[in-house]
Amino acid sequence: MPSLREAQAAFARGLLDASDTAVLAHLAGAHGMDADAGLAVYRNSTFSNYRGALREAYPVIQRLVGEEYFDQAADDFIRFTPSTFGDVNLYGAGFGDFLASYPGARELVYLPDVARLEWAVHLAFQDIDCEPPDFARLADVPPERLAALRFSLHPSVRLLTSPWPVLAIWRANQPACDDNEAVDLGSGGNRLLVIRRGHDVDLELVSAAEFAALAALANKASLGDALEVAHMADPDFDFGAFLQRHAAVGTLADFTLE
Repeated sequence: MPSLREAQAAFARGLLDASDTAVLAHLAGAHGMDADAGLAVYRNSTFSNYRGALREAYPVIQRLVGEEYFDQAADDFIRFTPSTFGDVNLYGAGFGDFLASYPGARELVYLPDVARLEWAVHLAFQDIDCEPPDFARLADVPPERLAALRFSLHPSVRLLTSPWPVLAIWRANQPACDDNEAVDLGSGGNRLLVIRRGHDVDLELVSAAEFAALAALANKASLGDALEVAHMADPDFDFGAFLQRHAAVGTLADFTLE
């Protein structure tokens, strides 16, 4: 007899791969079904649930490739990448990377980055909110210590960069858009800030300097270091205006002085 852990592992393999029949020797059928038919019921339910989760997270990808192709890619992804979460709403990370090498999708060179954008939007809806920061405390920071401040970003913030116009592709494939709306793939890439503000998720195009500053702050860099990388991207970048705007619209969540 296998151990409990071995039996559970065999059940998981049989659930995802119908050709793996090792667990059947240790299963009993129910309601007049044999073990194989009983496991198939669980298998169909599992794939249906995770396929539904992927449809929910990636509606633009489904619209771009069609329902039949999407479902086949989803099923292959499910077999390749089993869930490690109890919450089905968190299933689907890595689908963009999967599409980058998936047969038939490699010709759609922008597809993986569109999927990564959709996942960022999906996570932004899922993330917790935070209390508005008390920036009045900045008045207590000595001027010579300002460069040492470390700002954290709102928990929903995601930063993405792509050589393709993924924002235009995403917008052109929203439910209210015309199916005939064209996107010029040669129009250039995007640097994007994705953030939930209130009940909506905003997608903002940002400059190279702004993206560099936000990425530095997201990686726990000090204010001085973020200023340096922003000015490397654009010597004329107005860092003061950048801080004021992102403090006002909630991108900056809090700060510490170490």
